[in-house]
Amino acid sequence: MKSIYKTIKLFLFCTVAMQINTVFAQQAPQYTQYMYNTSVLNPGYTGSVGQLEALLLHRSQWVNLDGAPEVQSFTVNGMLKERIGVGLSIVNDNIGASNNVDINANFAYHIQTGYNTKLGLGINAGLDVLKIDWSKGTFEDSMDPVFMENLNAVRPIFGAGAFFYSDKWYMGVSTNNFLNSKVYSDNDETVTDRASQYHFMAGYVFDLSQNLKFKPTVLAKYVSATPISFDISANFMIKEFLVLGAAYRFDDAFSAMAGVHVSKSFFLGYAYDYSINGLQSYNDGSHEIILKYNLFNQKKRALSPRFF
Repeated sequence: MKSIYKTIKLFLFCTVAMQINTVFAQQAPQYTQYMYNTSVLNPGYTGSVGQLEALLLHRSQWVNLDGAPEVQSFTVNGMLKERIGVGLSIVNDNIGASNNVDINANFAYHIQTGYNTKLGLGINAGLDVLKIDWSKGTFEDSMDPVFMENLNAVRPIFGAGAFFYSDKWYMGVSTNNFLNSKVYSDNDETVTDRASQYHFMAGYVFDLSQNLKFKPTVLAKYVSATPISFDISANFMIKEFLVLGAAYRFDDAFSAMAGVHVSKSFFLGYAYDYSINGLQSYNDGSHEIILKYNLFNQKKRALSPRFF
């Protein structure tokens, strides 16, 4: 009985109604540790660290809910020249019957605006590869022509962002794709609708003592015709080695975060989300793990502890 309820809940949440003339709303992946995964959200961040940076992330959302979202991302970025940052991001997003692979090249130009402040202006461009395999789902009317044919589509991506930062704080605004689009079946029925998602982000590092630092962050997300979503977090860094924190996604989840600087170059982070929305009874939470690498350059002054 419980498995039936799980299937029904995901069916309602992900498809709204899987019938002819119904739109499958394509949502961007969400991240609890967004403060470490900034280049996926804002191309203006590209190269802001001033050295080579690479990150791997895996997120399993709503564990034990059939067809729940699962995402992996890989990003790498660095400074090509003194003011020019370049990077690459690959995001593999699975939810139910659909699979999205987004491949983006990032470019940013950094302007010195003050003694300790810079402005990164960035763009990203790439491809969105969408595949929908209806055999992975269960439908009320399996003979509906919309679900008789799998879907494959390749769409362009173009986005932009600004990232204003110093060694103690940052703020940014961005969208990773301006290009809205709909994909249709051979019967001219709308199968999926992709809408632009806009981000505003900010964070600050407070030195509470020689061995304790505190950083609050906020991420706001907006998609046309939907309410603004807010993520807020608070992290503490102990002796520039251990990071502990908590986060809240409004009307969606509470999160616990932990991370450790394995060395000057490697950071390993983990987050657990506890759902507080309507899916609370149908899943065992969400898990997210990241591995971040920074090429350490002893000749350059390192920025403030890299929360971002």
